[in-house]
Amino acid sequence: MSDAISLGEALKKFLEKSRIKNDIQSLQIEDHWEKIMGETIAKFTDRVEIRNGTLFIYTAVAPLKNELMFQKELIVQRVNESIGENLVREVVVS
Repeated sequence: MSDAISLGEALKKFLEKSRIKNDIQSLQIEDHWEKIMGETIAKFTDRVEIRNGTLFIYTAVAPLKNELMFQKELIVQRVNESIGENLVREVVVS
């Protein structure tokens, strides 16, 4: 019975292979977005999602788009620190 794994480990392995992992991680980032980037940026961000290591940030506010373009490295660092793993490698603002 030494091959037994905990429910948490089984769920983690499932999520690593599952297509819903990105959706769950996107929800995690959205939930923490205000804490990560601040109230003003969060207020004017329409949506954030992650796909294959790329964080997509959607906003209709042109000055905010410009500001986020200059903060890409900081965004990667903050998001990765917030979720506790080096998940985000690139940021796309649109």
